[in-house]
Amino acid sequence: MKLVRKKIYIVALLMISACSAGFNIFSDGDEISLGEKFDKEIRNNPKEYPVYNNPAVKDYINKNIFSAILNSQEIKKSAVYKYQMELIQNDSTLNAFAVPGGYVYIYTGLLKYLDSEAALAGVLGHEIAHVERRHATQRITSAYGLSIVINLALGNNPSQITEMVANLFSGLTLLANSRSNEDESDEYSIKYLQHTKFYPGSVKFFFEKLRDDGKVSKGGEGIATFLSTHPDPIARINSAEQRLKELGIEVKSYKAEGGGIFKKEYEKNIKSKIK
Repeated sequence: MKLVRKKIYIVALLMISACSAGFNIFSDGDEISLGEKFDKEIRNNPKEYPVYNNPAVKDYINKNIFSAILNSQEIKKSAVYKYQMELIQNDSTLNAFAVPGGYVYIYTGLLKYLDSEAALAGVLGHEIAHVERRHATQRITSAYGLSIVINLALGNNPSQITEMVANLFSGLTLLANSRSNEDESDEYSIKYLQHTKFYPGSVKFFFEKLRDDGKVSKGGEGIATFLSTHPDPIARINSAEQRLKELGIEVKSYKAEGGGIFKKEYEKNIKSKIK
């Protein structure tokens, strides 16, 4: 009887909490478990997500960019989540994405399109922010509502998460981030990079290049996929520049040279090696 009362009490609390903004029923352990399932689905689908097998490029990005961001003092869960990065062989897609638990994926099309380590660091900082801020599981909680909350709390359907992952993975629906999620991830990318060697405002470099290449207004190869998951590029450039001004950081564009940009290094160690 006491156990039943305890479960009813838990459900009541969840129902009350579900009404509040940003409610999330998942623990960090749940995030890791979900991420493992998503990563397995990705690796079991090589036709749609072929892994790019060039250890030199992957190792360089891992050691010199990805790990550098994860060492930022603003990253709170680098020792909690299973952070790892993978490259997807698709030269026509200008995109990157992350799933719960620290799994980050970058398309080779994006690597070929960018022109500096700072630009890639800005993208990676943004994707890491999605993980750190737990945006995916917040959306899962919101999308599935109280029914899944109650089932999980009472333990009535232990296979529910597995089914949910399979449903959400179809078409990567999970990645349809909200505008507020994207804005927050841009904000945190700047925070993360402030404590690295990279220019903090580089999260906007990709959008600036898209704008100048006419891809934002005209569309283009690979850009449809990106715009479906990352809305409002122009507004995000403006927001990033406003944040930089408020922080007293010089506003630079993707065309900038010098400290914190690392264009020559990117060309030598990444871009020239992507085949």
